[in-house]
Amino acid sequence: MIRTRVSNACDVCKQRKVKCDGNLPCSYCKNRRGSLTCHFSPAARRRVVRSHLASPESSATVHSSVQSSVPSSARPETTPDISAIPVSVKEYARTSDDVTRHSDFSAEEEADVPREARLLCDARGKLIFIGDCAPLSLFQTVRQIVTSRVDPNGFTPETSRVSMLENAGSHPLVSVGSKEPPVDAASAERLVSIYISVTSGLVDLFDNISLLDDILAWSTKGIPEGAASAVNYLVLAIGSQSVDEESSTAYFQYAKALALSSLDGDLGIETVTSFALITLYMLRACQINGAFLFFGIAARAAYSIGLHRTEVNSRFGVEMHVQRDRLWKSLRVLDLFLSISMGRPPTMSDIDCTVPCRALDANGQEEFDLLNASVQILAITEEIVLRVYSRRKISLQLTDGISRQLRDWSSRWLSRLKGIISGSPNEDKTEVTGACQVISSYYYAVMLVARPFLMYELCKRLPQDAATADTLGGSNDNSGRARLANACIDAASLMAESVLDLVNQGLLDGRMPLIVSWLFASSLVLGVGLLGGFGRILEKYAHMSIAALEYFAKNDAHAIQYSLIAKSLLSIAMNYLQRRDVDERLRITESSSQLFGLIPKEHPLREDNMPINTTGSATLISDPHRSNIPPSSSAQEMLTSPFHDIDPALLSLGCSLDSASGTPFTGRDQEYQAEHVFGALNLFPLLDGNGHIDLAHYL
Repeated sequence: MIRTRVSNACDVCKQRKVKCDGNLPCSYCKNRRGSLTCHFSPAARRRVVRSHLASPESSATVHSSVQSSVPSSARPETTPDISAIPVSVKEYARTSDDVTRHSDFSAEEEADVPREARLLCDARGKLIFIGDCAPLSLFQTVRQIVTSRVDPNGFTPETSRVSMLENAGSHPLVSVGSKEPPVDAASAERLVSIYISVTSGLVDLFDNISLLDDILAWSTKGIPEGAASAVNYLVLAIGSQSVDEESSTAYFQYAKALALSSLDGDLGIETVTSFALITLYMLRACQINGAFLFFGIAARAAYSIGLHRTEVNSRFGVEMHVQRDRLWKSLRVLDLFLSISMGRPPTMSDIDCTVPCRALDANGQEEFDLLNASVQILAITEEIVLRVYSRRKISLQLTDGISRQLRDWSSRWLSRLKGIISGSPNEDKTEVTGACQVISSYYYAVMLVARPFLMYELCKRLPQDAATADTLGGSNDNSGRARLANACIDAASLMAESVLDLVNQGLLDGRMPLIVSWLFASSLVLGVGLLGGFGRILEKYAHMSIAALEYFAKNDAHAIQYSLIAKSLLSIAMNYLQRRDVDERLRITESSSQLFGLIPKEHPLREDNMPINTTGSATLISDPHRSNIPPSSSAQEMLTSPFHDIDPALLSLGCSLDSASGTPFTGRDQEYQAEHVFGALNLFPLLDGNGHIDLAHYL
């Protein structure tokens, strides 16, 4: 009999190490009636064993494959030396081997990344895509955990419905031939000042010193049509958004008509600026999806005139070179904020971009520049999205490289930004607002990278049901997961405190879309931390985030819903902790009250006149008007329990007992239960195959 060699065996035959004929189903599975389980996984590619002295051709081939797996931003600009290629390949292979060898250990420090991308409804009922890294996706994850583990009716319909608030424009379209809105020179100074303040840290499109003079000169000479007029109208529209909404709308509608009409002619820097300002106006008006669309025009126009190449910009003179470079960096900030806040791919990229995001002084120290600081931190956040949220698992090894970048940014910028925020009351309001926006992006980057570990710890600490309640202390847990979860909570606390402090000082405008978006994420993190037992002090910071959101809710439709969600989550957490405290104290009192006869040993009867065992942990309460329920269902039922005469002031945290056996959980039991609870939730499905991702090529 001639034996044929099969290139790939089914999974069952591989596990049992038996001969497989390669058919589907194979004979082995068919004979054991396992035809439905016969599955062929793709054959793994064998590693090619090369000699120690590789040829230049083979080395160059391997090096090109290695280079293709490295992000383009990390590749050297010069061509590598061919003689050095084998060394780099050996170093890369050694790193991969080390990661594979220690995969069993790193698996213990992994966390699943929530895959909560979804379609939400906009103001007109149309479906809008929201990606995994968006704050709204975090809310969907939190809502699913809360409703499945804590309270099925925890969120009210107003806060739990899957929707995306967006102000629908009800104003009629304006054509270029319409009457120009009048420009009041007396109020122009105030409007320009507000514009400069609210855009600090987001965009830097003009020479702020001469901007007012330019607008006044433009208004007195007559108002010519074109992209330049659209830019000036948009500056006034943004400045008057929080002052006079009617005038702001008139300026914006006319400016948008001028900007769209300018697309028929030659594109220039004014065209890019006008559509960038349209994007910013719509963000502040809670029309985020429209802003996303108009920004695409600005990005395409920027590429068409070469703003992404600083050598091209230098041909227009020194002043125009600086303006074009800063326009490109402003577009990058807007693009990254839009993509991260909505979980969508960015419109622009750093590929083939030569505009520098750092400026050094004569001593070689980095100059203080809010726009550069904002570009840098959002670029790190973009890398977090690409390296973490495009995968299904995150490990401590992957987190370590990102944390080094965040520490480097923090060492260069954080102390100076905090110095501006906590400076004297006479500090420039423009710089304070810009510093707040930049530092808020930094806090959100920390929350974003540590968020999967916080979700893991939350599922670990929350009970699967009321009968398997576990202690929520976790104060002695110093694992890598717990430390990252605490870092996420710390970043949210710091952000809520700093934003509310500036709100109380009256230094922040009522329309700050970037701060509102990141603040909403921090309020969710704080509510989750309180619910997961990370400390009762988080209630204070949760109230801070809610107070700040309520301030922005006066002008921001998104902040209205965000504040309702945050308050609902805080209420759920406090009610849950109160019930847990009552249950803990009842269990402790039940076992300790007999020491000195504090509670008379009674035997209440059930409805069937059978005595109830008061020594167990599952004692039932008799009530002729309702069915028997455990005493842990609510604090109010303490009045009908055998321990109703205990002083409520004695209620506090205590040890946790298994409700079925009355014995304490051991550490091993707690870990098993946490893994079971986290896995049973099934929020984060793994990839097909062996259930994990090889991160060797991404470290």
